[in-house]
Amino acid sequence: MKPARFDYYSPDSPNEALELLGQYGDDAKILAGGQSLMPMMNMRLVRPKVVIDINRIAGLSHISPRPDGGLAVGAMTRQRELERSALVLETAPLLSLAIPYIGHFQIRNRGTVGGSLAHSDPAAEIPAVCLTLDTEFELASSAGERTVKAEDFFLNHLTTALEPAELLTQIRIPQTVGNWRWGFQEVCRRDGDFALVGAATMLRLDDRGICLESRITAFGAGGTPMRMNAAENHLSGSSVNADDRSEAARLVSDALDPISDIHASAKYRQDVAGVMVRRALEQALLPMEGEDAA
Repeated sequence: MKPARFDYYSPDSPNEALELLGQYGDDAKILAGGQSLMPMMNMRLVRPKVVIDINRIAGLSHISPRPDGGLAVGAMTRQRELERSALVLETAPLLSLAIPYIGHFQIRNRGTVGGSLAHSDPAAEIPAVCLTLDTEFELASSAGERTVKAEDFFLNHLTTALEPAELLTQIRIPQTVGNWRWGFQEVCRRDGDFALVGAATMLRLDDRGICLESRITAFGAGGTPMRMNAAENHLSGSSVNADDRSEAARLVSDALDPISDIHASAKYRQDVAGVMVRRALEQALLPMEGEDAA
């Protein structure tokens, strides 16, 4: 199919884009990488009257260190740039680990960070990682700018806190200080497909291997990626041994209430989410480069 008729704008500056958003509001869609928007338009699942192409706007694509030791990533940064970035690998290794799971490299060549976040597919990898990393999002409009935490950004299936006249311009990933380890697991029907269900984990351990802090996010099992608080609390103060990991997996499965669809049943997603969490925790505990195996 072909998309319904629409007017096309290609602004040169953020201010011009924001003026257009302010003018057209709900009638407009932002075109970033186009990897989600264009298929949906071609199938006429969405019929915007106006498409605002922000690919010509300078300054929205960057990966840069922040003074506080964190990372700033422009919304138009291509996913492939993240995948190849030594700075991302050093500062946010969980993000580096997750990016290759997104589609195929042709998709990642065009797909953008901001596009994935604004689209907010519950099975997408970048939203889940951003939630795990306690990322903050910078949103701009003609009225000014505001910052929204990841936990407040994802509202429901394909729904975010972005207002019709707002543009996601940048994400801020805070520095994770200390002995952090990370894991990422997902299951899909074919390589490159959206995840049926997945998990992102982070563990901060002391010198004895005791868990000081854990972060566990399940995705593909609800309307948004979800932090698994009960499982996180269970691991706090533990040695994250096999029994601890199994109990965390059980707590995750018990906390989820996913839907059934043509791809997987609710029961499958519920059970496999726990398995993905257990495997991601095991991955996080693997010896890192330069470490000896226990």
